Amino acid sequence: MDLRPGYKQTEIGPIPEDWDAVPLGSIGESLIGLTYAPAEVRNSGILVLRSSNIQNDELSFEDNVFVKKDVPFKIMVRPGDVLICVRNGSADLIGKSALLDERTNGMTFGAFMAVYRSEIGVLVNYLFQSSILKRQINEHLGATINQITNKSLNSFRIPLARDLREQNAIAKALRDVDGAISSMTQLLAKKRDLRTGTIQQLVTGRTRLLGFSEPWQKRPLAELCEMKSGEGITSARIDTTSPFPCYGGNGLRGFAKTYTHEGDFVLIGRVGALCGNILRVSGRFFASEHAIVVAPRETTDPNFLGMVLSRMRLGRLSESSAQPVLTVSKLLKLEVSYPPSKDEQTAIAGVLSDMDAEITALAARLDKTQALKQGMMQALLTGRVRLPVKGEALDELEAVHA
Repeated sequence: MDLRPGYKQTEIGPIPEDWDAVPLGSIGESLIGLTYAPAEVRNSGILVLRSSNIQNDELSFEDNVFVKKDVPFKIMVRPGDVLICVRNGSADLIGKSALLDERTNGMTFGAFMAVYRSEIGVLVNYLFQSSILKRQINEHLGATINQITNKSLNSFRIPLARDLREQNAIAKALRDVDGAISSMTQLLAKKRDLRTGTIQQLVTGRTRLLGFSEPWQKRPLAELCEMKSGEGITSARIDTTSPFPCYGGNGLRGFAKTYTHEGDFVLIGRVGALCGNILRVSGRFFASEHAIVVAPRETTDPNFLGMVLSRMRLGRLSESSAQPVLTVSKLLKLEVSYPPSKDEQTAIAGVLSDMDAEITALAARLDKTQALKQGMMQALLTGRVRLPVKGEALDELEAVHA
């Protein structure tokens, strides 16, 4: 492949002529983590950062270990350090990293981890998230033990702009995108929590929608719907190209040439690991004998019925056997509270459906922004797209990767 003007070929690929391919050991140092004995573990003390403290490239403090032990000052972590998993039973976890911040003051890190310390830790952390270093890590691991030694870590090469201002511009652009991702992630979590709270209020009748006041009733499910197990089907009759989706006890199994039902229904997993799971389906489909097909009666809104069933945790009612099984006769006897007015049922389902649509749209935006970040890292960290050293670069980059 011909090089673009102003670029040169290196062992890690084409980079700008005013960049260098440098080993990590030449611009920072890798530190080996703390070894400790089980007897030194305490309920409090010095927190030892481990692989479980890295989740989705971010710090997490859900699963912590503390020790009472004298720890060398050098391996007490500092903001700007990059925490890296360098040894693990799973090769997929080798190389996962997180940038350390002020929350980690007074902490250290375990022997299966490493800390890379340099003046450009922010930039190096993004390089560990990119294919640039992931490829070198995978090549290093090969078929050997799942481990990166300090010698190997220091030998990994990265593309680096000579101009410190350009390094800072790249780091800032990527951190701006991370900030947007973090804000969307928090907003999505809040909206999901709000939906959960709204379901608890509306589907139980604790909160009534404007215009509805008729008392709710408590009746067996048999008065709201009919239930029947699906039909038998062999795996040979299920493929990936037939026109009708085929559902079993654990959801979609594939596609079939014929269908058993047409319309709006709720499916309950009857057998299997997801016994009791709820799925709303519509149109033409094949329901296998491992699914219970729930047909709402004329006075029951199917979406409302699905929400009621989802809250009932039906899996706990499965009968003990080689694998969990639900029976129709038992389910139909369960009593639920519901509004006798189908209009109120539909209104409740509509409110929650609108919330679901908003959550789906936000989740799609989040996915798109995360994909944008991956494209930006590949373009910026290799110098394929150059940034001005002054001014805002995000609008330009989004246009390039739209």
